[in-house]
Amino acid sequence: MTDQTPAAVTASYFDALGRGDVPAAMALLSPDVVWHQPGSNRFSGDHSGIDGVGSLLGGMMETSQGTFQLAVTGPAMVNGGFVAVPVRFSGKRADVSMDMSGVDLLTVRNGKIAEVRLFSEDGQAEDAFWGQP
Repeated sequence: MTDQTPAAVTASYFDALGRGDVPAAMALLSPDVVWHQPGSNRFSGDHSGIDGVGSLLGGMMETSQGTFQLAVTGPAMVNGGFVAVPVRFSGKRADVSMDMSGVDLLTVRNGKIAEVRLFSEDGQAEDAFWGQP
């Protein structure tokens, strides 16, 4: 990737996720990335570094029995190094499911994603899906 603007980095990240290319998506994260997972569930809180984020995402895939999906639903909105992306995410496990809109806010520095903040349409429903800490 030669274009390291925040818009291009973010587009490459979501393209990689859409293809299921997790290694390519993870390669776009800064080594000291901080991921802020909202809510009051087993995954809530700050996750630091590529290993911490990898563990978080792996745990989400395991808990959702491999059904967790994320799709971009509109154009990215760029403000300097910040990129807000409207998304829809869903998952199923046993007799529980979730399907809702959200916004992913990524901070891009030096061509890498340095920080991720997530916003959910229905925090209580997301908490219920992921389960208690």
